[in-house]
Amino acid sequence: MALPFWNGDFRKKRDQMIAVDLGSRTTKAVLLERRGEVLVLTRYALLDAPVYEGKLSPELLAEHLRTVAGTLDTKIKFVTLAIGLDDAVVRQVELPQIPKDEMRMVVKNNTKGYLQQDLPRYVFDCHIFPPKPGANLNETQKPGVIPKLKVLVAGAKEQSIAEFLTAIKEAGLVADHIVPGLIGPVNAFEMAMPQAFANESVALVDIGFKHSSICILDQGELILSRVVSIGGDRLTAGLADTMKITYGEAEGIKVGTALEAKSSIENQVVPLGRELRASLDFFENQYDKPITQVYISGGSARSELIMETLHSQLVVECKTWSPTTFLQLALSGQQAVDIEQVSPQLAVAIGAALAAI
Repeated sequence: MALPFWNGDFRKKRDQMIAVDLGSRTTKAVLLERRGEVLVLTRYALLDAPVYEGKLSPELLAEHLRTVAGTLDTKIKFVTLAIGLDDAVVRQVELPQIPKDEMRMVVKNNTKGYLQQDLPRYVFDCHIFPPKPGANLNETQKPGVIPKLKVLVAGAKEQSIAEFLTAIKEAGLVADHIVPGLIGPVNAFEMAMPQAFANESVALVDIGFKHSSICILDQGELILSRVVSIGGDRLTAGLADTMKITYGEAEGIKVGTALEAKSSIENQVVPLGRELRASLDFFENQYDKPITQVYISGGSARSELIMETLHSQLVVECKTWSPTTFLQLALSGQQAVDIEQVSPQLAVAIGAALAAI
């Protein structure tokens, strides 16, 4: 379900690709290769994100991307960049059955009508959801009316895209795709858990540093996506304040299993659980079907206490999942040892790579 912002329709698939997930605190990057019919994860990197005030400059981002490429220890130049929840708008809309370039212009000229907000000087891309088996596009259409298609629309500021492209070029890399990070877990989940993706109603929750996202899928179709302004940073900071400890100590407790911190962690996670439950309720009421599973990724997914609290709040089974299960692993040294633990943090980067490889 790859949905690129930039030149995606005209780019050939690559045999090797660097994919970078620009996080607010941690940048996640992967190096994927195609070997025949097999996709191979050869290296990954988790690096501290650049420290900056206001807006990340192209110069600082270029320096950071050079560091990422150096850490991956590769001569590969093609890069896919997953941009954060603050930088991209993602919505599902209905559009006439027209070519994609015309769809982009229709959305661009009427963002208020389609996306419920004015978005001047934005660039857009579209992904058309294929009809479900047995569906008849014309069965609900009146004669003479152009059939509507369900389309996922993503948008970002033209200036931001230009700055990302400048930074990638200055880093000595070649920009292949720029994609909204929101769809990364969806792309990876489709490959990692194809049966659940195609046949169930599930929710994908990615707990980031500043925000969390929830995507609800119904038999392979992205029905709802939402960004919640509660992430790992707020959970850790709240825990530190409650327990009168340092931020670093709170982070260690958050992802550990310290039972003495159970009530404190629960108190921090409950607001997130309520926000996510509201999204589940909306879907279940609108479509009259239950969510069968909630799959959680991100660094906070390593915490058993957080998972237990979300299960209690959502009243649905919550589980972590690995975006690497469909990949052949060709990792060496400590990376081969650590991959099982860190894989939930790589969902966005791996999903972004699938847009291009």
